[in-house]
Amino acid sequence: MDILKWTAAALILVAILYGSVVAFGAWRWKEATRVLVSRLNAAEIADGALRYDASVIADPPAPVRRYFERVLTDGQPMIRSVDLALSGTFNMSLDAPQWRPFTSTQRVMANRPGFVWNGRIAMFPGVPVRVHDAYVAGTGVLTPALFGLFSLGTVRGEGEIARGELMRWLAEGVWYPTVLLPGQGVTWKPVDDASAHATLTEGSITLTMLFRFSEDGLVSGIRVEARGALVGGETVMMPWEGRFRDYRPQDGMIVPFHCEVAWITPQGERPYFRGTVMLAAYRFAR
Repeated sequence: MDILKWTAAALILVAILYGSVVAFGAWRWKEATRVLVSRLNAAEIADGALRYDASVIADPPAPVRRYFERVLTDGQPMIRSVDLALSGTFNMSLDAPQWRPFTSTQRVMANRPGFVWNGRIAMFPGVPVRVHDAYVAGTGVLTPALFGLFSLGTVRGEGEIARGELMRWLAEGVWYPTVLLPGQGVTWKPVDDASAHATLTEGSITLTMLFRFSEDGLVSGIRVEARGALVGGETVMMPWEGRFRDYRPQDGMIVPFHCEVAWITPQGERPYFRGTVMLAAYRFAR
């Protein structure tokens, strides 16, 4: 009986300690997210056009023009920010499939470009890794932490980390398409009848991304030839692709609700993110 009592007491103590770690980690992570989002909001530049004028798409390449004709209507209010909620699976390894479920929230600002992705990946039942992936005021941030407490390696600063995060912001422009319009910071150059290059300059960073368009006029995918991937704690440059599908009407626009992202390694394509938009709440210019 004494052994049973001590075993029960030990289990109760473990449960209390576990619950305390989970609760404290969640609180601490929430505070860190609040700070990041506050910095993102403070960097906003609240100027520019209030509504989309269809005359601005007279000059872009034909597939780009068809895209805007499909996803926007003349007079559409310009997006200032959007809050996204996503769920899906995340592959934890480039070597072998290790898919884990995730949920996330994301705040995106149109001007100045920036975002904060707050993800929760279930490594094992009851063992979450919390992740910040962000581009805030010219700084890139990648912070994973077990339970939101124990760092698994933080990368923060300018250079390739900032460039890579800005690439993500531009690639995900299909979720906030008014930022892709001519005059909003993106310039377009033709490649062929089904693709075009988009170039964005933000601060000291200039990057170019290939946008591919499907027969229905929508963006089917994006590609860059060199984006920094963290491999064994080091940054390795490799091609990076994203694909979008399941377009639906949303607040007068047409946006995708599913995406998949992959690294193109010497051993072949390695998908690592498959996500579905569960909620999109837009704030428009007034």
